[in-house]
Parts: sequence; structure tokens; C-alpha cells
Amino acid sequence: MVEYKIRSYRRSDYEVVRDLFSHGMSEYVPGVCIHVVTRPWVLFVISCMFLTLLCSSKSLILPVLAVTLVLALGRHVLGYCWSLYIDHCLKDDLQDIQKTYMEEQGSHFWVAEVEDRVVGTVAAKPSDEDEEELQLKRMSVRKDFRGLGIAKALSREVMGFARERGYRSVVLNTLMVQREAQRMYESVGFTKYMEFVLPTIYGNLVNFTISKYRYDVLPEK
Repeated sequence: MVEYKIRSYRRSDYEVVRDLFSHGMSEYVPGVCIHVVTRPWVLFVISCMFLTLLCSSKSLILPVLAVTLVLALGRHVLGYCWSLYIDHCLKDDLQDIQKTYMEEQGSHFWVAEVEDRVVGTVAAKPSDEDEEELQLKRMSVRKDFRGLGIAKALSREVMGFARERGYRSVVLNTLMVQREAQRMYESVGFTKYMEFVLPTIYGNLVNFTISKYRYDVLPEK
């Protein structure tokens, strides 16, 4: 069993924390691509293109190559769009982690260490929607250290922080491709209370769903 410890963020963790977040989010690109390709209208368009080229060319090679090219192009575009989202996060709250989480009232940032190596992160800050809610953010665990209870321990760190500071609940958002994370949150007591499609043209086209979870903080007995 791997031994790990959870501690508060230090300035010296800056680069490794940002790198951990970037790599963790990049892992979702294949899942996003599969989600988009399996939308009914996308399958319909691809099927129509394939059949049209098959009938007009009388050859199987051309339609297969065309579909392959379209899928490869779509994968590239989706990967680029996802990288823009990652860059946005890096330039937002992760631009100055010390100021955003360690100096702001009611906020904090933790890292999980294994043999002095940062392998996990999580952050908390007051919710923009309700002053009695604490928002859990930036949960990430290195792929080769998952399944060891680190994510659960980081979640409980946020729960304890919320309880100590008198928050009524802890809330968080997950994307439709984060099924493993959703199961982990549910295992430590979070419940889904809302699900909605991103209110943009792109969000509606690909059914880009966001699930909101809540953990109700109970006072210590």
C-alpha cells in the first residue's frame, strides 16, 4: 500500500500543480471525441457521406478514406478546443494559486504527496451562487496513483474544511465524460442534484452535459 500525505499548497508546487492539472484534463479528449461521434446527428451525417461516396465512386476505398479523414479532422478540432479550455483555466484561478486560494477568505488549496512527489490536488473556494456553499475545484490525481484512496482523502479534506468554517454544503461540477470521478464523489457522500446542457450552440449540438453534485455538511457531534 502506497503511503501518502495531504498538506497545504506551497509556492514551490506551482509548476507541478499546473502540469498535473493539464495532463489530467488532457486525458478526457478521447472520451469527448467518442461522446461527440456517437451523437445521432453526427452518425447520420457520417453515414450519409459514406453512402453517397460509395454510390458515386463505386469503390469502398474512397468513402472509407473520406470518413477516416473527417474523423481525424474532428479529433484535431476537438483536441484544440479542449486545449483552449485548459489554457483558460491556467490563466484563471491557476494563474496565481497562492493569491486565489491561499490568501482569499474561505479558500484553500491542498496537494497529496507520495515520497515528496506531488501526485494529487484539490482546491476549495466560496461558491459564487450561495455564500453558504463551498465549491470543490481542481481535483486531480496522477493516473498511476489512482485507486489508492487519494481522491477520496482529498475530498474529505475539503469536507472537513467546510465543516470547520461553518459552510452548509460542498458543491462541485463534473462533465459527462468524468464518470470515474462521479462514482468517486458519490462513494464519499455527494449526490447529484442538477444536470444541464451547456447553454451554447456547441453545447446543444453535442449534448455537452454538466452534472452538479452536493455534499451536505453535518455539524460535528
